[in-house]
Amino acid sequence: MSSLPGFALVVLLLSAGSADAESLVLKRDAELSDAAVAGPEGPLFLMADRIESNAPGIVEASGRVEARQAGQNFFADWLLYDTTLNEVQARGQVRLEQPALWVAGDSLRLNLNDYSGELTQPVYRFTTQPGRGDADRIDFLDKTHYALQDATYTTCPVDNDDWFLKVGDLDIDKTRNVGTARNASLHFLDVPILYTPWMNFPLDDARKTGMLAPTIGTTERSGLDILVPYYLNLAPNYDATLYPRLLSSRGVQLGGEFRYLLGDARGVNRLEYLPDDREADRSRWSVALDNNYRLNANTQAGMLFNRVSDDDYFRDLSNLISITSVSHLNREAWVTTQHANWNAELRVQSFQTLQDSTAEESIVEPYARLPHARLGMTQTLGNGLELRLESEATRFAHPDSANPEGTRVLAYPTLRLPLTNSYGFLTPQIGWHSTYYALDDDAAEQRITRNLPIFSLDSGVYFDRPLRFAGQDYEQTLEPRAYYVFAPYRDQENIPVFDSALLDFSYAQMFTENQFIGGDRVNDANQLTLAVTSRFIEEASGLERLQVTLGQRYYFSTQQVTLYEDDPIRTSNATDLLATVSGQITRDWRIDTALQLDTQNGTTIRQNLGASYRPGPGRALNFSYRFTDQTTEQIDLSGQWPLGRRWYGMFRYNHSFQDDKLVEGLAGLEYNGGCWAVRAVFQRLATKEEQSTDALFFQLELNGMGRLGANPLDVLKQSVPGYRPSNEILQTP
Repeated sequence: MSSLPGFALVVLLLSAGSADAESLVLKRDAELSDAAVAGPEGPLFLMADRIESNAPGIVEASGRVEARQAGQNFFADWLLYDTTLNEVQARGQVRLEQPALWVAGDSLRLNLNDYSGELTQPVYRFTTQPGRGDADRIDFLDKTHYALQDATYTTCPVDNDDWFLKVGDLDIDKTRNVGTARNASLHFLDVPILYTPWMNFPLDDARKTGMLAPTIGTTERSGLDILVPYYLNLAPNYDATLYPRLLSSRGVQLGGEFRYLLGDARGVNRLEYLPDDREADRSRWSVALDNNYRLNANTQAGMLFNRVSDDDYFRDLSNLISITSVSHLNREAWVTTQHANWNAELRVQSFQTLQDSTAEESIVEPYARLPHARLGMTQTLGNGLELRLESEATRFAHPDSANPEGTRVLAYPTLRLPLTNSYGFLTPQIGWHSTYYALDDDAAEQRITRNLPIFSLDSGVYFDRPLRFAGQDYEQTLEPRAYYVFAPYRDQENIPVFDSALLDFSYAQMFTENQFIGGDRVNDANQLTLAVTSRFIEEASGLERLQVTLGQRYYFSTQQVTLYEDDPIRTSNATDLLATVSGQITRDWRIDTALQLDTQNGTTIRQNLGASYRPGPGRALNFSYRFTDQTTEQIDLSGQWPLGRRWYGMFRYNHSFQDDKLVEGLAGLEYNGGCWAVRAVFQRLATKEEQSTDALFFQLELNGMGRLGANPLDVLKQSVPGYRPSNEILQTP
């Protein structure tokens, strides 16, 4: 409706004289069908059964009046132009067609001096996007201001009024691109569900201050949950959102988010405060600050600060498993610089650890790094020889005074010579790992030095051959790889463990020099990793249909270095065998499996079985089984599937056999009405080791208007891989 003043094109109908319709021919040219060709200043073409002037200054056209100009067309049964008053009148099937808008009405009066006038009984629809409606009348106040009385709006197709917005008075201000509505009510299935005496909204995609759609839901922990966001468009490059939240069992939580983009600086900062939580009997709050600043083309600085009032803040107030399972909140400030041959960073970092009060064992709190400095360098020498240096200096501090503190300085220069060609590679590398500790503990040795050489040799070859199977042409590859590492033993029992841990055994870990992450432990090694991968690649599409990998590491000496003094020593001369099979085996099926097998005892140490079936949008089934000896055994089923015409069902069942409990359960229904969709989701989520909570989500989505109710989309997308909202699947009603 923002283009309604385009009716003014009728001023070009002609200024004098009379003519028969036969002498004025409407030009039919393909160029006129596109406004971008001739533009708004292009010629006007007029046709009518009769065009005449019976009085001075009066031009009258009757019978199938058509006025066409590139980008807009005007139609009516009768039209009169008064050149003295510079006023146009039209009656009978008045219609305006523009690239983005179609408007029809009973009668039009428009003064072309000040663009004042009215159109009665208008009906409109947008042609480039869903949206239509009607009104009793449109009053044109000037070129940029007009008002509608008793107007409606919906995105439903013609003859379908499942939902519509009804407005008593609607004022349009094109100078500010703002619409102001009074006495607005939202009707759904002939039932008014929302009412507001006043509201305003932008007429374009620009951000504008105002109320956003509320969300309403219920959870077992907090009762009725109502969130009403209010958006503040402070400037084009910064804004804020206030989101008061009513939790019927707890109280009113106040929250706010501020975003900015100022030249080289950007950030998102969020605060939440819940005074006097009636369930927890205390006030609760959270802070999340994320700010970055680019100092120059190579250097950036930033900070992250996350903190909550108590250990159970996320478990009580969130429904996303990725948030309720958070155990460490990061707080850090940093400066980094990147250059062609070197990079460096300076960082200070600490954590807030969120304990589970129902767990038998507490979570280990990590050390703070106050500060941490790192320098990395790479230089290519003659004949392809590469010199690399990784170095760092870190001061470690711990909130528990019983833990040792101190400073660690580490330097690891290496020389490597990559030799590659089309069928393989060979990369020898030698390095010197040097570490120095200055400890604060008076009961331990305060100055510790560790130095050792490390040698590795990585090699691999690539074979391929054509293969025809089941009428399809494939390329099969065979990719054997061998990786040898030697590092002599150094006694490290007197070195504290600041930031080190044992890497999880995996295919990637088999091709690393050190089985420990962090700088406090360097394993003794005399070992060889052998692996082979075979791929089946579809010749026509390049799609990898299947990948099979086998790998195992062999030891030529007994283990001496462990993470802690009382950790068990490896007794075998080989690791477990790793096997993986994955690929898009058909158009609809994908599999991802991994197996870790103890070849000495013939037992399975770890097993991950995964499969997904996705034959089309809105059809997704996922299955996975995870087993880790002595610690984990879980089954995870999820999916989305059509249950009938426009009906979809969603579910997830994640059960732990080891703990004999439901980790997450979800059941949902979704119905698409063409121009609207409704979703209902029930979720049960384990928030602690011995505690779970229930949540109910109910949401009504009106296409092109917004969503009402509790938002389950984040939960569904995270819990049901492959889930798609029904309005993305059904593009037409």
